[in-house]
Amino acid sequence: MRKTLFLLLAAMGLIIASPAFAAAQKNEKPFVIPELREWKGGNGVFTIGDATRIVYPKNNPQLEQVAKQFAADYKEMFGKEIATAEGSAKKGDISLAIKKDKKLGEEGYQVVIGNKVQITAPTATGAFWATRTLLQMAEQNEARELACGTIRDWPDYPLRGFMLDCGRKFIPLHMLQDYVKFMSYYKMNTFQIHLNDNSFKQYFNNDWNKTQSAFRLESEYFPGLTARDGYYTKKEFIELQKLAEGLFVEIIPEIDAPAHALAFTKYRPEIASKDYGMDHLDLFKPETYTFIDSLYDEYLKGDEPVFRGKRVHVGTDEYSNRDKAVVEKFRYFTDYCIRLVEKYGKQACAWGALTHAKGETPVKSENVLLGAWYNGYADPKDMIDLGYDLISIPDGYLYIVPAAGYYYDYLNCKFLYESWTPAQIGNQKFEERHPQIKGGMFAVWNDHAGNGISYQDIHYRVFPAMQTLAVKMWTGEKPSIAFEQFDKARIGISEAPGVNVAGRQVSKGHAPILALDVVKPGQETNVKEIGWDYSVSFDIEASRERKGTALFRSKNATFYLSDPVEGKLGFARDGYLNTFNYQFFPGEKAKVTISGNQSVTRLYVNGKLVEELDKQTQHHHNSASDKYDKMYYVRTLVFPLSKAGRFKSKVTNLTVYPFMETPIMPRK
Repeated sequence: MRKTLFLLLAAMGLIIASPAFAAAQKNEKPFVIPELREWKGGNGVFTIGDATRIVYPKNNPQLEQVAKQFAADYKEMFGKEIATAEGSAKKGDISLAIKKDKKLGEEGYQVVIGNKVQITAPTATGAFWATRTLLQMAEQNEARELACGTIRDWPDYPLRGFMLDCGRKFIPLHMLQDYVKFMSYYKMNTFQIHLNDNSFKQYFNNDWNKTQSAFRLESEYFPGLTARDGYYTKKEFIELQKLAEGLFVEIIPEIDAPAHALAFTKYRPEIASKDYGMDHLDLFKPETYTFIDSLYDEYLKGDEPVFRGKRVHVGTDEYSNRDKAVVEKFRYFTDYCIRLVEKYGKQACAWGALTHAKGETPVKSENVLLGAWYNGYADPKDMIDLGYDLISIPDGYLYIVPAAGYYYDYLNCKFLYESWTPAQIGNQKFEERHPQIKGGMFAVWNDHAGNGISYQDIHYRVFPAMQTLAVKMWTGEKPSIAFEQFDKARIGISEAPGVNVAGRQVSKGHAPILALDVVKPGQETNVKEIGWDYSVSFDIEASRERKGTALFRSKNATFYLSDPVEGKLGFARDGYLNTFNYQFFPGEKAKVTISGNQSVTRLYVNGKLVEELDKQTQHHHNSASDKYDKMYYVRTLVFPLSKAGRFKSKVTNLTVYPFMETPIMPRK
């Protein structure tokens, strides 16, 4: 009562709180993602100083790796070197140690922050997750202070994941590398990469041979199988997995068959089904199994296989169940693929389809992990009763299909934060931490090939979902803070050390994040790109530019003063060229502004809106039904600023703002 009255009077300005009283206040629980399970606040802060070291035990290479990664990430984020050393910690140091603790499990950790920082964990994995917590704490204040107190933290679910469809849309290697780092920063430990798929034939004049399909890995066994519009070499894919291993993320490669298999049947038409569609393998032909044997052998054989991890996903979803014979053959194929990857020492993962394909042919369940995505395809309770372990990935909650008009464009993060955990699979609710529900995933499916979506468009959809679901898969049954508070605070945490796929930039007040009196041809800037919302303005005295002349480039996009086709203002990213209906006369002087957000890119010239590139509706004639199928085409841009092009025009007074500002209605 006395303390409450004291605080009330102090707030009213009637008394002044003494420094001694202020010092007695316990530190509040730090905001990090995922939320800390236990926090006991102390007094004061720990500041990393010039003499601070990250200390690890002698002869412990795993903790040495964690210490060095922590030091490298700290330097990447804050520009400060921290030494690493073997031995014993002293005041001002950060120490790492392995300590048994049954309650913390395989991935839990404890951190005691006082006059030094002591990290203990049963495994190196837990110690690494502790460093992610400390980095998030440090990045939320300019002094990089860590509130003193004690953290005890551990996950509810051992598998916390994300699946990305690279088959229908090629995702560049650098993006996958960034996603490994991104997931690791939020303690999301499983990255499923969907390596083959195909689009819907109704968008390609109902012609399977014209329908987009791709297999994204280099293949020496099958020259010509690999997609020409983007693929990963074996060496690249191995190095990606090694990167992930160092950041405690498991990559699960997925080869999807016997449906979604058009890339295989275009290469080998003789194994295509004549009854169920060319994107279905013919399960009644021996040649199909010979092909599948060889395909897995290429990536799983030997002491150093291309697929390095402990799990491999064999697909097996959405095949026809038109008659009993094909159902039984599908079940046989599923069992065949499970046992095939097990032969190479891997755990098999598969999409749940055994309710859809209900039959008598046995399908192995012991040590098999099913993606429970739609209860009509695989009833979760029945699958558990059969002995399967499950990944909770219900499509009605956790599927993103960008700009498709079905499933989610952006996940309903408020609902998920407040109401979902992996124990909820469709309309079935299980006990929390059910021993056969190993965790959860969410997914991005790029169903509509050719719809203009960029991988940065995808990322803007994934970013809030990743932050939200990191909470829900770690300790998310009952978050301690309201969603509105979480949603506001999450923006203060970055994607990962050195990662900014969204191109987020922050200005102080209303100052531009980049301002140049003169833009020189070939000039490099310290801002790689700027994401939504933004405004980029400049003055130009135009010269005649050859087609393909850029104003600015980045690794992700190019903005043209003269596009490669018609010589107009425009931009290219992800193989898509979008142009404004405007080009300069030689000698023309103008004030130009380009502004963009998640749905539109606008061009203003001399204060007048010239054109707005928003989402288009395209209609594709379906020759089978003689109707038109609708597809949305997206024309967004994360604006490139890394390097100016080799233009002849005079470009001056460049200003870049991290908010949408128009010449007609300037920001006050």
